[in-house]
Amino acid sequence: MPNERLQFSGSDGSELAAALDLPDGEPTAYALFAHCFTCGKDVLAARRIAAALTAHGIAVLRFDFTGLGASEGEFANSTFSSNVTDIVLAADHLRRTRRAPAILIGHSLGGAAILAAAARIPEAKAVATIAAPSDPAHVTHLFADRVADIRTQGSVEVSLAGRPFHIKREFLDDIAEHNLMEKVAELRKALLILHSPTDDIVGIDNATRIFVAAKHPKSFISLSGADHLLSRKNDADYVADVIAAWAQRYLEAAPSSQTEDSGSRSVVVRETRRGKFQQTVTVGPHRLTADEPSAAGGDDTGPGPYDFLLAALGACTSMTLRLYADRKALPLDRVAVTLRHSRIHAEDCAECETKTGMIDRIEREITMDGALDPEQRGKLMDIADKCPVHRTLTSEIRIVTRASEAEGF
Repeated sequence: MPNERLQFSGSDGSELAAALDLPDGEPTAYALFAHCFTCGKDVLAARRIAAALTAHGIAVLRFDFTGLGASEGEFANSTFSSNVTDIVLAADHLRRTRRAPAILIGHSLGGAAILAAAARIPEAKAVATIAAPSDPAHVTHLFADRVADIRTQGSVEVSLAGRPFHIKREFLDDIAEHNLMEKVAELRKALLILHSPTDDIVGIDNATRIFVAAKHPKSFISLSGADHLLSRKNDADYVADVIAAWAQRYLEAAPSSQTEDSGSRSVVVRETRRGKFQQTVTVGPHRLTADEPSAAGGDDTGPGPYDFLLAALGACTSMTLRLYADRKALPLDRVAVTLRHSRIHAEDCAECETKTGMIDRIEREITMDGALDPEQRGKLMDIADKCPVHRTLTSEIRIVTRASEAEGF
């Protein structure tokens, strides 16, 4: 997937490092991703979710909070409030340079921060949290044995995930002031809560409190078997697929920069690297999945290449018959086209020019409902062969292939 590295100014003026993951073609929407406490934009879950979302045509901006990853500033000087402001500033940057985020996604404490920031990003239509606490103060359990020392000494070094971090009294005071459930109750945006019932870092009861506080539309997805950090790739991929499918209901159609007619749009096919053969097919704002059946070594998660070929011919045939019937005012109620592809020996085809070897055979069966007389049915059957895709398949085709000069995906 194409990836752009960029910077923007954070809440304290420090330059925050960000990555913008882009799909092939015009994004259908932009999403903003906030990572977990002391993690970073390049944590496995963030990268995997971003990659999977781009396969659905959604661009994703992920960034390092102050003092983390490649961002400037001191982590010790950051607070939950500053993280919330950094999210708003990231959305501002997207608004100025691309398009404001329509989807907000937060993981763990980043989910709590996304909930707190959502009202300040008016263009956001859909908010998704992953393993989010219902109270920012929940994070203090990670260093519960040092809380008293922090309050007494003002600043203490604690070990989180094997790394040293300085936590200040101001951080504790700040998170204590936030009533996140009030923000959730006033959200006024579609909310998706994803949480594992076996999460041993942020318990499932947090998801319950968020869900109960939220107004509709709201949804909950159980991430059964997943750990807090979504360390398994299939869990991160599942989260991204669910978010992409769910968010479509709340997103307006993305503006298109294409000026070509629908017949000249580019079709982009790229590997998902999920399974042996799975592909994402992008056609303008549309996203499809291609695969091979299990018998051919695939996972059967989508139609195969020849299935798409038959679908193209079938759709074109039906559309051509509809155009002709409407133009001639024929009583054609509905058309159905059934197609099958096979390979046969050339000597078994008396009408074929090729006389040796194997040839492709497509059987097309057309069902026409309506009070049509035999002459009208015969004319429509003749018109079927005039469908543009039929003509393409039966005419000389020249396929020009070249290597792309673009680097990466």
